[in-house]
Amino acid sequence: MGVETGGKTVYGASLGILMLETRFPRISGDIGNALTWPFPVQYRIVRGASPDQVVRKDPMALLPDFIAAARDLVASGCDGLTTNCGFLALMQAELSAAVPVPVATSSLLQIPMVQRMLPEGRQVGVLTISANTLTEAHFRAAGVEEAGSVPVVGTDPDGEFSKGILDDQDSLDFTACARELEAAADRLLTERPDIGAIVLECTNMVPYAADIRRRTGRPVFSIYTLISQFQAGLAPRRFAGGVDDPRTGIVT
Repeated sequence: MGVETGGKTVYGASLGILMLETRFPRISGDIGNALTWPFPVQYRIVRGASPDQVVRKDPMALLPDFIAAARDLVASGCDGLTTNCGFLALMQAELSAAVPVPVATSSLLQIPMVQRMLPEGRQVGVLTISANTLTEAHFRAAGVEEAGSVPVVGTDPDGEFSKGILDDQDSLDFTACARELEAAADRLLTERPDIGAIVLECTNMVPYAADIRRRTGRPVFSIYTLISQFQAGLAPRRFAGGVDDPRTGIVT
């Protein structure tokens, strides 16, 4: 087997997820359901970080708590970190500076990349859980240069999805949530027919991504697409057979 070096407490779970403190149910596809991931992950709950505080109020008041949880995940063996709320893009710079591993706080980080993929005349649009509180500051923190130009549509603030999650209710009607997400996607395309791709701000929207893709015909990017790429960098696939000649990839 050869000589192996240590330095970690936990091995084989490279990704750490900083979690808000919640009680609402999380189905497969949600970042907080460990069965969502085809690889092991580690979680840390940031106590006192409610959806209401992070989305409707000021998450930066909790920055020391997020940094402490992030450092704990790194100490336990994580090689990269993410969070379970797109609004935590506001902490991107501070969390990245606080730990010695890569940090991807929010699915909004994908916006510049996705925009560059699109044909001329096409625009990235965002679906969010709270259009009233998703600001240009969030987009700037995610690296979006023209933060004010991104089309944004929110789910119904009085609907099952927004109220159930932001008010942290202990039950959710997921069929109603699916209808509300589809209605929000319809509204986004009605307002902006030039939308070429959709980014889902909210990590709880992932279970509905396939329905949104089918309904709109647009590619849909989410925390799942971001973290799948992130994990591929943290733990690259080793292809069978190996490579003898790195210039050609040919095994001799």
